[in-house]
Amino acid sequence: MSPVFPMLTVLSMFYYMCLRRRARTATRGEMNSRRAIESNTRALPINVEIVQYAKEVLDFSSHYGSENSMSYTMWNLAGIPNVYPSSGDFTQTAVFRTYGTWWDRCPSARLPFKRTPPTFCSQDYVELAFEEPVYPTAVHILETYHPGAVVRILACSANPYSQNPPAEVRWEILWSEAPTKVNGPQARQFTPCIKQVNFPTNLIRLEVNSSLLDYYTELDAVVLHGVKERPVLSLKTSMIDMDDIDEDEDEEKYGCGMDTLNKQFSIVTLREWPTNGYFDKLPYELIQLILSHLTVPDLCRLAQTCKLLYQHCCDPLQYIHLSLQPYWARINDTSLEYLQSRCTLIQWLNLSWTGNRGAISVSGFSRFLKVCGSELVRLELSCGHFLNETCLEVITEMCPNLQELNLSSCDKIPPQAFNHIAKVGSLKRLILYRTKVEQTALLSILNFCSELQHLSLGSCVMIEDYDLIASMMGAKCKKLRSLDLWRCKNITENGIAELASGCQLLEELDLGWCPTLQSSTGCFTNLARKLPNLQKLFLTANRSVCDTDIEELAANCTRLRQLDILGTRMVSPASLRKLLESCKDLSLLDVSFCSQIDNRVVLELNANFPNVFIKKSFTQ
Repeated sequence: MSPVFPMLTVLSMFYYMCLRRRARTATRGEMNSRRAIESNTRALPINVEIVQYAKEVLDFSSHYGSENSMSYTMWNLAGIPNVYPSSGDFTQTAVFRTYGTWWDRCPSARLPFKRTPPTFCSQDYVELAFEEPVYPTAVHILETYHPGAVVRILACSANPYSQNPPAEVRWEILWSEAPTKVNGPQARQFTPCIKQVNFPTNLIRLEVNSSLLDYYTELDAVVLHGVKERPVLSLKTSMIDMDDIDEDEDEEKYGCGMDTLNKQFSIVTLREWPTNGYFDKLPYELIQLILSHLTVPDLCRLAQTCKLLYQHCCDPLQYIHLSLQPYWARINDTSLEYLQSRCTLIQWLNLSWTGNRGAISVSGFSRFLKVCGSELVRLELSCGHFLNETCLEVITEMCPNLQELNLSSCDKIPPQAFNHIAKVGSLKRLILYRTKVEQTALLSILNFCSELQHLSLGSCVMIEDYDLIASMMGAKCKKLRSLDLWRCKNITENGIAELASGCQLLEELDLGWCPTLQSSTGCFTNLARKLPNLQKLFLTANRSVCDTDIEELAANCTRLRQLDILGTRMVSPASLRKLLESCKDLSLLDVSFCSQIDNRVVLELNANFPNVFIKKSFTQ
């Protein structure tokens, strides 16, 4: 054999190692650029590209709109564009519930979980189904107002229209970046450079972070480009798969693959070292403090290094506060089983977004809580579609010390199941946004959970008589500090009167899009006089709010920080000046679509009160 061939083999291996090292050290932008160049230059033209709009919106975490209409709802993302290329505030678009950091500055704001990896910054999501499974070549997102919220795009291996559920559901990140500030609210087509995946998909997930936005972002449509057959690379580079080269990088940034993560949870084979180095000389508490800064996957990796660190990394004290939301795509029954022995002292647990499409079973969730629920104080289960009545029953039985429960957008829980929550008399925070809680269950909860301080009933459409609910709150929930009644359809001045008389500690009240409230009844004046501690008041889209109401707020609610009066025709610039002069702490004022407050008035008020962010949206 010629000596040339061994030499070529050595050179090939050296070239492979250099590429792998470069893949590990390159920035994500460089890797994306390299993928883009390769896909453009090496893909053989054997496939016809398919272009398709979303067929259906399958799931989402929140939206600005109502459950019973199309205005500002996520369902507007299905089909062809309604607005693009126009810019502005249009009801035909998809809008998430929040923007900026305003909701983090309210009395109802929750403390963040520690150990959240810096690469995970998603706040909301929407999942879209397309007609044809394809290997994605591009994703176009049509943003029509305040773009820049999208931070991650993912593809799923499961076909939502298949009759046979897959044995394994895989999610792969097509693109991810930190939140960026986009100059200007104008419409744009956002087309990031996406990564190739080795499976066809017709299920795309967008994750957003609106913290840097000046106002609500609006999305009009999503276009998926792809081919039916997996793109074939030319023979020159077929020996090296770029997906394989950057696999380690992706796992480091976004969490391990499910198998790898579960293996790390369960690792028992440890390296044998003669000593533990200088760690033997450090106090146990100091090592624990150092390790408390590691993310969960890093903690699992470190546990594999030596017996001493294995002991530290498995200490239940490291898992007092645990958020698994950043790893939602990787968590399943096996993960929870491996974590049980480490979470016997857990007090805060975040399982939001996890467990969907069969990843977590009712029995797996129940087994975990039976072992780890006794010390739980805070439980976050937002968008947990695996939850049913059995799960709520287990929560109330196994978590006697529970004070905070978040069931936001858990819309698969049957109405009668919420009766179990009334057994948790220690509750101080309860979030039922977009759930099917019905009136009888809610009355029972309010009757027995008198310690409630924060309650969210936004978009709860199955409650028939909000006046009765408000009356029960006024009678039983004297410690209530924040109340979200966003889009409750039937509360009247009678309910408001009962609420204002009984819950005088209220600091935050959201009455946005409550059409049955009329200023002429004196309900807003009554609020202003009875609730002097108000810091946030949303009267969004109430056309009847008038100068008298604003003047009463100026006279009585001097601690006001946030006020939304979007859509009123009855408020003049003069009353707003009185409000701004009296409420020295006011930082947010939304006067969008207020017919008497034009852009000239906004500019004048901005000049005179520079510390107040005055919002005025527009329609092109």
